[in-house]
Amino acid sequence: MLSAHGMRAVATPLRVSYGVQHGVIRWRPSRVCSLGASAGRRRNIQIRASSQYDMSVMVNSCCGRMGKAVIEAADSAGIDFLPVSFGNSEEAGKTVEIRGKGIQVHGPLDREIILANAFREHPNMIVVDFTVPDAVNSNAELYAKVGVPFVMGTTGGDRTKLYKTVEESNVYAVISPQMGKQVVAFLAAMEIMAEQFPGAFSGYSLQVMESHQSTKLDTSGTAKAVISCFKKLGATFDMNQIHLIRDPKEQVEMVGVPEEHLMGHAFHMYHLTSPDETVSFEFQHNVCGRSIYAEGTVDAVLFLAKKVQEKAEKRIYNMIDVLREGNMR
Repeated sequence: MLSAHGMRAVATPLRVSYGVQHGVIRWRPSRVCSLGASAGRRRNIQIRASSQYDMSVMVNSCCGRMGKAVIEAADSAGIDFLPVSFGNSEEAGKTVEIRGKGIQVHGPLDREIILANAFREHPNMIVVDFTVPDAVNSNAELYAKVGVPFVMGTTGGDRTKLYKTVEESNVYAVISPQMGKQVVAFLAAMEIMAEQFPGAFSGYSLQVMESHQSTKLDTSGTAKAVISCFKKLGATFDMNQIHLIRDPKEQVEMVGVPEEHLMGHAFHMYHLTSPDETVSFEFQHNVCGRSIYAEGTVDAVLFLAKKVQEKAEKRIYNMIDVLREGNMR
């Protein structure tokens, strides 16, 4: 049983430290998410002034916070976004204004015709999908049928079926449950460690806590991937032991999530303890807001556009491929 003590952060996320002898978690403030809005605006202005691309993106769904963040990041990077998006039946018919452009939201009906027409008018378009887990496979099937390249950032769904759909269609796609470049780099390092040093943490017990906004329906795919690495390293853990925190009150008081980021954050903690409880290791990444994912998605879009233009032999990519390519903003 984990207990939390100490300070409540007002404007910054927290770092975790452990007193192994007492089985206590103590939260200390850290300045991970302290970028000011003015700095972000200056960065966006510079990006937009220096880059324009002969391509466009269609973002599904633009009504969601992640979809809006991607559109704003794409616009700041000089990428045109189409005034059309797919949403659920309740969102159908709405017009969402983002960056001064009205985006028409379409429901489940006539999606194939709408997408095909958009692709015909904009042959250099790429679809970005940040919808819901239940829509992953049907959306991928639609993109594959029309032949439009896409970036799938939505988690969940039947991932085996997803990859099979893309492989059989020969469409270009970047598929990744985690679009944050820095988080992906951390995960890649974990995978290298698990591959090269199997059993290095044999006998160690693992505790995992992940906190996301209450609207996130599923367990973090990143957490699952990191846990898989720790298990290869020999740590003992069962997936149903993940401590999911979705209650806003707990997120503020126990985890230390800033109130302004309750509707958009990702705080992950992984704590390893030796069998005799004399040694501990901790790994943590705290994300406030959605800019890290939106910016990574834009890099994935630019990467995929290049592969389409080059007529690359490989068709399915992930964020590791994007990172290895370099040339990111």
